[in-house]
Amino acid sequence: MNDLMLYPMFLMVVLTFIIACITLKARFDSVKNKTVKTKFYSLMDGQEVPDIITKTTRNFNNQFEVPVLFYVVCSLYIFWGINSYFALIVAWLFVVLRVVHSYIHLTYNHVFHRMITFWLSLLCVMTLWVNLLLQKV
Repeated sequence: MNDLMLYPMFLMVVLTFIIACITLKARFDSVKNKTVKTKFYSLMDGQEVPDIITKTTRNFNNQFEVPVLFYVVCSLYIFWGINSYFALIVAWLFVVLRVVHSYIHLTYNHVFHRMITFWLSLLCVMTLWVNLLLQKV
């Protein structure tokens, strides 16, 4: 059963890949439409950019922050062979919240809605870590 933790982890990888594609398309479009100079992307500095560039870049970068803690804790469940339906449910909840967070960020970008999904997803990761420690004690 602990191998089931691979599925939410894989979905997070898919989400990161999708956001990377959205980010790349936004960047290509910005150069094609001449709203951003190609030189900007060498250092990500030197001019004002459209909101879509900032949002997609930040959202992509977000996928390498809290989700890293998620990958580590899920990997430890698998490595130590810990079977926990509770952890599996929390892991899936984390993924759903991250998908919702990205959707909010990349669409209507309501800060309060984004903050709620962020903190709930962070709480999921902390819950996974506490549960892991309780399982190992």
